[in-house]
Amino acid sequence: MDTLIERLDVKLREWAPHTAEQVRRRIAELIDLADHDTLDVARSRAVEQEVLDLLDESPTR
Repeated sequence: MDTLIERLDVKLREWAPHTAEQVRRRIAELIDLADHDTLDVARSRAVEQEVLDLLDESPTR
């Protein structure tokens, strides 16, 4: 079995159920994106969301 899969299997059993479910959903999304050859689009959306999250968290001056 691939090392990554083995590590993921261990982590999914260690993490809290909510965290494990989030990871499962995100991995499923990545698989779908890879199947449609659209990973580059997802990456830019993820970066955009990170920026929006940072802007939401910054204190008002």
